[in-house]
Amino acid sequence: MTQIKVCGLTREEDITAVNRWRPNYIGFVFANSRRRVTPEQAHHLKDRLDPHIKAVGVFTNEPLPSIVKLCLKGTIDVVQLHGDETEEYIRALKQKTICPVIKAIRVQSTEQILKAQTMSCDLLLLDTYQKGQYGGSGKTFDRTLIPPLHKPFFLAGGMESGNIEQAVWECHPYGIDVSSGAETNGLKDETKIRQIIEAIQTLDKIGDKETTY
Repeated sequence: MTQIKVCGLTREEDITAVNRWRPNYIGFVFANSRRRVTPEQAHHLKDRLDPHIKAVGVFTNEPLPSIVKLCLKGTIDVVQLHGDETEEYIRALKQKTICPVIKAIRVQSTEQILKAQTMSCDLLLLDTYQKGQYGGSGKTFDRTLIPPLHKPFFLAGGMESGNIEQAVWECHPYGIDVSSGAETNGLKDETKIRQIIEAIQTLDKIGDKETTY
């Protein structure tokens, strides 16, 4: 089953929408972004989140104690590192928390992705490279750069209901990460969230049928 992550939730209305349509993951952005939430806001929203949905905290070059505190408090279930974090940083983080770690890669080359999968993170997230920006560009990247990988990965970068089908068939990701593709006028749109989740569910049903032939 292709996992679905809806990133950048900021409002109680967003929580209501995801609780209704049940993606596998949601994201709280603690990095510098228009979608940024404070630890207090995130904890308030997590209290209202369906417990079957995992909350991912998105960070960029964050001091380790800040991340560990959010993990221990239960505000987040998964850590996503979207900056220049090194292997040493990831190892130190994993010594302090049992939360799975996703390392985001702003894709520029196949070699870069192959090198990234040797890191001790649990998953990768492949996103669009844009100079001077760590993420959230809403733009796609050249997916032919993605080599066969043994480490599971989320596919990000301009994902929305209209292009998810092709992306899944081409790349066979562990999951799809959606942010701006689930928004209208900069706010999460429940209709778009539903369309994205239904698109993935339809693909998974087709895949299940094909495996029986």
